[in-house]
Amino acid sequence: MRRYAILTEGMLLGSNGKTAHGVLRYRSESVAAVIDSTYAGKHVDDVLPWLGSHAPIVASLSEALTHRPNALLIGVATEGGHLPPTFRPALFAAIDAGLEIVSGLHEFLSDDAEVVARAKRSGAKLWDVRKPPEDIPLFSGAAYGVQSQVVLAIGSDCAVGKMTAMLEVERAAKDEHARIEFLATGQTGILIAGKGIAVDRVISDFITGAAEQLVLEAAPNADVLLVEGQGGIFHPAYAPVTFGLLYGSAPDALVLCHRANKTHIDGFDVALPDLPELIKAHEDLVRRIKPARVIAVALDTSALGAEDAQRAIASASQATGLPVDDPVRNGGTALWRAIVEGLRSTPKAMRELAR
Repeated sequence: MRRYAILTEGMLLGSNGKTAHGVLRYRSESVAAVIDSTYAGKHVDDVLPWLGSHAPIVASLSEALTHRPNALLIGVATEGGHLPPTFRPALFAAIDAGLEIVSGLHEFLSDDAEVVARAKRSGAKLWDVRKPPEDIPLFSGAAYGVQSQVVLAIGSDCAVGKMTAMLEVERAAKDEHARIEFLATGQTGILIAGKGIAVDRVISDFITGAAEQLVLEAAPNADVLLVEGQGGIFHPAYAPVTFGLLYGSAPDALVLCHRANKTHIDGFDVALPDLPELIKAHEDLVRRIKPARVIAVALDTSALGAEDAQRAIASASQATGLPVDDPVRNGGTALWRAIVEGLRSTPKAMRELAR
């Protein structure tokens, strides 16, 4: 069992800290301490209460070691996926202390000669979470035959809560003793689930094959598989990975994730259609391959107050005619029950009833 010291130096708050945020919220029991001198002396719930973690925040690796971690997690996602130069002293100190080093960055530790040489001397292990398996096959169509119902999170853009929605639904489903499995397709999801494939590092022709492998290798007794989504179909930079998941995971149903009041793709002058058109666009894409309906909407209302959030949820439900909820603000139970109801009318469910 890994027990992490999470390195976020200067980046604990904001979107760059999302790797740390995911592990702190969903695997807090695996965190010994967070290393960030900006908030040293506090606890995580003092600065990020929504994460629900009481892990201590310390200023240095030497302080973190007093909490007995056995691994150092690079807890940030940077522009271009590069290791911040300011992280190297703590990284080297962790290697020298014999900790396993875990990174979800695009820049692999195993390609850094200085890191590799130092780890060889101390015996420290290196885990590049984003490095995909070497034997990913092309898509075969075998995913169409799995018995589990497959639910894929889709999004209007990046960073609209696709992973979070699926994890909150998984948590609620397990509370009700459902047989369910979360399938991770990104670095933070892999750290939380303990396995998966970071599909944004897979060669384009093999993305659908990678998504299919995740479905085929899931627990055979799971009734529902929750696939973490990536990117968005209207994103100029990241749409290809979205299409790979749409086709490769062969979903039976879709859950649309969206941020309340969001009108454009982040960083691009690309206007988003309204929710009904977003839903239709996704359903049209898969209609000729393996039809799947959007059966619920996960709405991120974190920027709104409680009353405005409820109005936004009600408005989205009225506009789409679908169950809508914010699974972080309100928990995943309502979305899970909407998924259960929506899955009753999928072609796979109808075939099972006809037997």
